[in-house]
Amino acid sequence: MKSKRAVLAIGLALGLSGAAWAGAPSTGLGQAWPNATDVSLSPHYHVYVFAKDGIEYVQVNDLNGTVRSAVAAANGTVLVLPIGTDAAHVNTTKAKTATSASTETVYQDQAVTVTTTPASNGALNVTASPLLDTCSDPGECGDVVKQVQ
Repeated sequence: MKSKRAVLAIGLALGLSGAAWAGAPSTGLGQAWPNATDVSLSPHYHVYVFAKDGIEYVQVNDLNGTVRSAVAAANGTVLVLPIGTDAAHVNTTKAKTATSASTETVYQDQAVTVTTTPASNGALNVTASPLLDTCSDPGECGDVVKQVQ
């Protein structure tokens, strides 16, 4: 019975994280002006979401269309992609990070939150944090999907 609940919880987590970007395009990642909807929560950036093979790709562009960074998110894991002028300034974390007055949330769904903080040298510090973390050991996590944040 416990294993059925664990499988159901994991399936629910995967379904929820996929629901937000099920209609996302699968091509255009890395382009300045991709043929995708701008889903940015900030008027200072363009954010585009792509999906392929169960993985969500989130790209952050500045207002001029310059690709600044991109991350891949799936199953509670976020990976930095080697795309954009600020790829070296992307941090992935499951813990809350310190923010400044200039930190903005530019994208959030059931899988990931992406924030930006401009640096004094013109770079853009990007933090991508997974929101869902599925547990592979039901005995360790109590048969539930853990919320991280």
